[in-house]
Amino acid sequence: MHTWPSFRCTRSRYGTRTGTRTPTRAPAFLTATLLTAAALLVSACSSGNPPTSVTGAADVALAALPQSTPSALTPYYTQRLHWHSCGVADFECTTMKAPLDYAKPGSGDVHLAVARKSATGTGKPIGSLLVNPGGPGGSAIGYLQQYAGIGYPAEVRARYDMVAVDPRGVAHSEPVECLDGRRMDTYTQTDLTPDDQREKAALVAADKTFAQSCGAHSARLLQHVSTVEAARDMDILRAALGDRKLNYVGASYGTFLGATYAGLFPERTGRMVLDGAMDPDLDARRLNLDQTAGFETAFQAFSKDCVRHSDCPLGGKGTTPAQVGDHLKAFFRKLDAHPISAGDVDGRKLGEALATTGVIAAMYDEGAWEQLRESLSSAMRENDGAGLLALSDSYYERGANGRYSNLMMANAAVNCLDLPPAFTGPAQVEKALPEFKKASPVFGEALAWASLNCAYWPVKATGEPHRIEAKGAAPIVVVGTTRDPATPYRWAQSLARQLSSGHLLTYIGDGHTAYGRGSTCIDTAINTYLLHGTPPTTGKRCS
Repeated sequence: MHTWPSFRCTRSRYGTRTGTRTPTRAPAFLTATLLTAAALLVSACSSGNPPTSVTGAADVALAALPQSTPSALTPYYTQRLHWHSCGVADFECTTMKAPLDYAKPGSGDVHLAVARKSATGTGKPIGSLLVNPGGPGGSAIGYLQQYAGIGYPAEVRARYDMVAVDPRGVAHSEPVECLDGRRMDTYTQTDLTPDDQREKAALVAADKTFAQSCGAHSARLLQHVSTVEAARDMDILRAALGDRKLNYVGASYGTFLGATYAGLFPERTGRMVLDGAMDPDLDARRLNLDQTAGFETAFQAFSKDCVRHSDCPLGGKGTTPAQVGDHLKAFFRKLDAHPISAGDVDGRKLGEALATTGVIAAMYDEGAWEQLRESLSSAMRENDGAGLLALSDSYYERGANGRYSNLMMANAAVNCLDLPPAFTGPAQVEKALPEFKKASPVFGEALAWASLNCAYWPVKATGEPHRIEAKGAAPIVVVGTTRDPATPYRWAQSLARQLSSGHLLTYIGDGHTAYGRGSTCIDTAINTYLLHGTPPTTGKRCS
């Protein structure tokens, strides 16, 4: 079986969404995204009741755009794509143009990188299948070339041209730029559990520096990297590819992007799979709180697994998840006071912030739990932080050369434009700390403070929480995993209810997203839908 990555979606600094997955196998979270699992065991995310928006936005629904193409956009919709070799066998690449500002199409263009792999079969082709791994900030082209274009089921690749476009501001598509590698190192090591006013001031200063740097280096683009604009770009690509309807598979944040497309262009929506679904009807604070609870659920699952192994440094047989959590928090406190060596050529040591990120990185995929046990054991018993640092670097997409991808930058740019900030200052975070700590005794404090990242953003948010109904769209398959650590299961339940043609497909298990992760039941249902247009029966459950 070939597994492929999906991306974490996240509204806090911990969600960029996305750094690559752990090296134990083709990750289930290449970076992606925000951060949490279906918290069926945690009160903040439990029960099958519809989640409610805390902003009173429940009556706001995304309106479809007119079916006719405005004359000012005709040149974009009729552009010809000139394909050339990518330097990767069997893949072609091109660049397409979209208006920087859809309200003022004549004010300039944004250039978007596109890649494709032609259908491999001899039968009648279905058309193009656009894929997006999430984030926001994950490279769809990297995902296509490294996973989807070679790892999606052969029968799907035989009938579809596999296509990806890096969204505006991401990777190869005029990437948002902020801090250089050295300054990013400083930013990622900022203490997210401040003990006094000095440390709180340092955290605020770090967020302000990051935001100001993004504004200084990407001023032209920063106001135009919203999910709505990225979805409109996909419709231009659909037309340029010659497809009457858009067929699409999106994971994690990619579900929000896909659902947004369906809401804007329901009549042009073809076969659409939304795996690891987000709920567009929640504000940033609720999203972060739900994700915090989701990480707690994932950590509890890890804890139960860890104590079954003799090398678990957090406890032995009979140790409860709560006790495991207490042991981990004690280790974090120790690192806060005395960081340990990590064998890093750039001199970085493993402190509390990087260690927390390393643990969170491993929560996305149960296949990484063994690596996490080994890394924790080395750090706790031998004062060797190299393993946890490697996990943290994978999350942030930091290379051995000290350079970061633009994942973190694009993630913040999109999230901070899509929704108003979760918190506007430290006082609001402090007031919310009890609720976040209740949702996750292990991660709650850090994730609450990480949610301050959009408070000082140089561009005002243009989006708001809203329902997506996509009335008139063909059947849309929404996939939810019951113990998903990044996109709580109830988000999938909610999105499937909102969509007028939504069909919920449930995977009972751990990890972020479900397609291609080992469930024959899930894969068969999705493959059947993609190949024949027949969605699974609503309520179908797989394990």
